[in-house]
Amino acid sequence: MAMTLLATNEPSGAANSSFTSSIDSTYKLYIFKWVDVDPATDNVDFTVNFSDDTSSHSYDLTKTTTFFWAYHSEADGTPVLAYRAANDIASGTGYQILQWESGGGENDEAGAGELYLFNPSNTTYVKHFYATSQYYQRESSSFVTRVGGYCNTTAAVTAVDFKMSSGNFDGIIRMYGVG
Repeated sequence: MAMTLLATNEPSGAANSSFTSSIDSTYKLYIFKWVDVDPATDNVDFTVNFSDDTSSHSYDLTKTTTFFWAYHSEADGTPVLAYRAANDIASGTGYQILQWESGGGENDEAGAGELYLFNPSNTTYVKHFYATSQYYQRESSSFVTRVGGYCNTTAAVTAVDFKMSSGNFDGIIRMYGVG
């Protein structure tokens, strides 16, 4: 299957990066890829939320998710693979954490990842998604996170928003349609 680049956002000192068009019935799979996502401040989370509102894009869809991560520190401590319930959402409308307590102001403190959104225009079923991210974490560690879940709506998802839990960020985020 071919990937078609639909949009590229390059936030620079921006609070968020939204994709508000081209999410429609053309494709049954949309992939968002981010590189060099670098928060302006330390210890903030890179997050995502979804909207089914085509006019005001209120990012408040009810989600149920799960979150786990693996990490290894630069000091060569014991590597960890763990489930983190605190980063789950259980029928909530808040932003889902993709990168937990990301680094900040230094050049090597950035992250990359991808999010898969399945069949967002279908009006019969809930909207499933999963994400993988790799990034520098605040404790001089390399982190990999995995998030999976669904938006509990049968309405069409029409927009996706990425932002830090606080402050601004730089980076590149691309949206692809797969078909």
